[in-house]
Amino acid sequence: MFQVIGGRTVQAARLLTPRSAVLVEAVRGRKSRTDPVAKSKEGRIKVPPPVDPVEMVVLKERYSEYQLIMRALRLEFKEEVLRKKYEEETGSLAAERARQEEEEHLALMAWNDQENQRLLQIRIQRLQKEKEEADRKYIEAAIKREQEQQEFIKEKEMEILQLQEDAKNFITLENLDQRIEEALDNPKNYNFAIDKKGRVVKKTVLQ
Repeated sequence: MFQVIGGRTVQAARLLTPRSAVLVEAVRGRKSRTDPVAKSKEGRIKVPPPVDPVEMVVLKERYSEYQLIMRALRLEFKEEVLRKKYEEETGSLAAERARQEEEEHLALMAWNDQENQRLLQIRIQRLQKEKEEADRKYIEAAIKREQEQQEFIKEKEMEILQLQEDAKNFITLENLDQRIEEALDNPKNYNFAIDKKGRVVKKTVLQ
């Protein structure tokens, strides 16, 4: 610390040495605020003492270095004190704390494995249900398609039977004369009017 101050080791040593007791303290009398200026100091202009720029730069650099060193020493001492305090308070409990943390870690890992197994079982059940639901829908769709196909075939069979039944009344070359005679013997009048309900309301008379 004395080297940082810069060439004033002797002065610092003097400050640190104990002083002898002062027997008589010399005290100068001071003027009050209302006393006039001394005649010897009338018209004097106070001029600050000159400052050497080089010396000022050197002093600022040394003072900055001194502050940095002192700050580093304070932090180091503080860290050492805190470390010793921590070791005194937790040194005896370090092994117990490490054991507890290890047990807690093992317990958490076991719980994590158990939770993973539980979620895996739930996922497997969900996938199995989804597969069963998909199979059921596929079977229902296949049955529905089969039923629709059977209904379509029945409908076409009915149309064919109806067409065969209607074909018995078709006019052919063989029954043309017979159908003409039947039409002449049984005339039909298609000139009539119906209402909204489909009832015949007006019909003309055949001539």
